[in-house]
Amino acid sequence: MSRDGSKQGMSTRLTSYGDEGFSLFLRKAFIKGMGYSDDALSRPIIGIANTYSGYNACHGNVPGLIESVKRGVMLAGGLPIEFPTISLHESFSHPTSMYLRNLMAMDTEEMIRAQPMDAVVLIGGCDKTVPAQLMAAASAGTPAIQLVTGPMLAGSHRGTRVGACTDCRRYWSSYRGQEIDDQEIAEVNDKLVPTVGTCSVMGTASTMACLAETLGMMLPGSATAPAVFADRLRFAEQTGTEAVRIALEKVTPETIMTPAAFENALRVLLALGGSTNGLIHLTAIAGRMGIDIDLAAFDRMSRETPVLVDLKPSGEHYMEDLHHAGGLAAMLREIRPLLHTDAITINKRTLGENIDSVPVILNQKVVRPRENPVFAQGGIAVLKGNLAPNGAIIKQSAASAQLMKHTGRAVVFTSMEDLVNRIDDPDLDVHRDDVLVLQNIGPKGAPGMPEAGLIPIPRKLASQGVKDMVRISDGRMSGTASGTIVLHVSPEAANNGPLALVRDGDLIELDVENRVIALKVSDHELDKRRQETPCETPTENVLGYRKMFLEQILQAEEGCDFRFSRPAQTSKVPR
Repeated sequence: MSRDGSKQGMSTRLTSYGDEGFSLFLRKAFIKGMGYSDDALSRPIIGIANTYSGYNACHGNVPGLIESVKRGVMLAGGLPIEFPTISLHESFSHPTSMYLRNLMAMDTEEMIRAQPMDAVVLIGGCDKTVPAQLMAAASAGTPAIQLVTGPMLAGSHRGTRVGACTDCRRYWSSYRGQEIDDQEIAEVNDKLVPTVGTCSVMGTASTMACLAETLGMMLPGSATAPAVFADRLRFAEQTGTEAVRIALEKVTPETIMTPAAFENALRVLLALGGSTNGLIHLTAIAGRMGIDIDLAAFDRMSRETPVLVDLKPSGEHYMEDLHHAGGLAAMLREIRPLLHTDAITINKRTLGENIDSVPVILNQKVVRPRENPVFAQGGIAVLKGNLAPNGAIIKQSAASAQLMKHTGRAVVFTSMEDLVNRIDDPDLDVHRDDVLVLQNIGPKGAPGMPEAGLIPIPRKLASQGVKDMVRISDGRMSGTASGTIVLHVSPEAANNGPLALVRDGDLIELDVENRVIALKVSDHELDKRRQETPCETPTENVLGYRKMFLEQILQAEEGCDFRFSRPAQTSKVPR
């Protein structure tokens, strides 16, 4: 029993045998088979979600982190017990890790609910794992604290710093354009991922780490420490200690992840030049708390929030540089007037107090002052028009300035298979001013909304030196990528969205400043096409998780969560 007389540790969440005394007796008998004493079993239990996997290099340091967390838990008088959950790595998940994010969230939520624990430490890293864990924490309601594996270090190729995964894409584009040969692409492949850890740029993993810290669910300073630094292990130990405290004080996620906290996170997403995936994930996490994200209000926030972090893909530096520059706090200090600094975080301090506790690093070049931003507006802009009635987004901070206002002829690919079969066809009717359109890679269409929005430049144009074109899809893009790419078009093509009606040769207008994405085709013609090409996603012969996915998945503006996992929405942000 806890000090207030409520059940704690082994006495919680007992198996149903019709006799609680026997349930506890049997549970203790079996766990004693692992060598635990009665004294140990009387302590508050801190569950540790173990996401280590031989398929997940981003989580290669998880065993060491677990040992450090355990040390922190025991120093604070708790009993640490690790348990396994699904582990997702972006490049080792077929068809895409996004297809499995909600499954990981369900697995984590139900394991938290099923097993005795007074608090849980969630160890995540590769980009879908942290949102899945925070979604689970929001739904389970058990005191929870996030810990990330941390970014890898940058490598070096022929005297140039390189890192996953912006430079992966840059070198591959150069290889496709025949600027580098087979020998060099093999050489750079050995240098891009020099250590364990998440991508070394402001991709989705780094973005989610920074957003988790901003939300208050992670210790201040812990978002940026590299995976192989001793700092990372010290944060892990401290996380274990804090986990015991939040267990005793019953600090639940709903007390931390408030509307004000989500507004802070949205603001930080924009100022980081963070991954477009971050918006989907924040929407899903907030949705689990009954909070809706208003895309129109988010876009207004974007117009007044500059990008201040000079990291790839929107800048030049790497995550280790941000850590040396003072971490996330250095940027939070610059946008302080735009934040709710009274928001409470997991260490009992306010966001403002956490900012004040970090010394100012002079002469650093990674975090810009507000008067000298990397980009004058937020990294993400929300677009609307007859092509995307429910919205679409563009990472404007990583787009080509000359293409931000552009009208071009559509070159349409109807699926991933169609893209693979035709994109490098020398007879493909495509010019550098055209707009590449990829249909049916949305939540239902793929399924799973793969990171295929970075449509490759057709080889015939790449070999002519074309580096960027306007590209449009209902899919996603890696947070490590750059280019003039319109994403998350909603409704998606497979959900009867207008994107399904685009034909080769149609004119498409992109006007980022005025937030317009428009198909220059009459309503009459679109109605005619809609009648000619009804769109359905058949599920009659589909079974298992895939069937549930297709029946329950929501669109991008709702976070691509499952319908049955979202409670009624009671508030909306930004306000």
